[in-house]
Amino acid sequence: MKFCRFSHFEKLMCGILEGNGIRVCRGDLPGPLETTRETIAREQVRLLAPVVPGKIIGIGRNYAAHAKEFGNIPPEEEPMIFLKPPSAVIAPDDPILMPAASHRVDHEAELGVVIGKTARRLAADDDPMNYVLGYTCVNDVTARDLQKKDVQFTRAKGFDTFCPLGPWIETELDPSDVLVTGRVNGEIRQQARTSDLLFPVPWLIRFLAGIMTLCPGDLIATGTPAGVGPLAPGDVVEVEVEGIGVLRNPVRGAGEY
Repeated sequence: MKFCRFSHFEKLMCGILEGNGIRVCRGDLPGPLETTRETIAREQVRLLAPVVPGKIIGIGRNYAAHAKEFGNIPPEEEPMIFLKPPSAVIAPDDPILMPAASHRVDHEAELGVVIGKTARRLAADDDPMNYVLGYTCVNDVTARDLQKKDVQFTRAKGFDTFCPLGPWIETELDPSDVLVTGRVNGEIRQQARTSDLLFPVPWLIRFLAGIMTLCPGDLIATGTPAGVGPLAPGDVVEVEVEGIGVLRNPVRGAGEY
């Protein structure tokens, strides 16, 4: 199923995609939801970010080729992790705003994992995938010059609008081998399969749940393929994950908002 959040005549609602319509649900994601008999046509709604995460956990250098394109050594025993603030989340078609403080803002196409139930210190026989609600597309927008300057990632990853998310949450997906593509103005810039992840989804969930409690609605951004590059005002950036859909956002300059 594809779960979504949307605005209909200024009212925030949740639903399940059914062809060209949306089956309205009572409740809010990450749930629980109760389906109704009401349906609304897709063209009558504005899609919102499919979840408002309590925390966003980013995984750095999880594709060896991406680590190497910046001259970094890929991690071997443990992943590099960082946090993005929930205030960075924006919806499909919302603009990415270029901050005046940065002279290089990069796109980073990623598979996102949405946690469905509380996970903490999982037992050896506890399947991490039982804690997943579903999957979505993420753009881990990054001020590359500030990331290099600051060493730690908080400012570079944390600007408002630096976490486009959506367009919905797909529950029926095997994340072990799907294609992740990043495009700018229709041109493919990034492309890799999740089978290339150094630390796959189940491993990441178990590792992270041993560090911090994962709560319903939390988001794991699993890492980006090689090919990241700068965005410019007027660009349109897309993240497509096979089996989910396309997340599309325009880019605006610092003086345009």
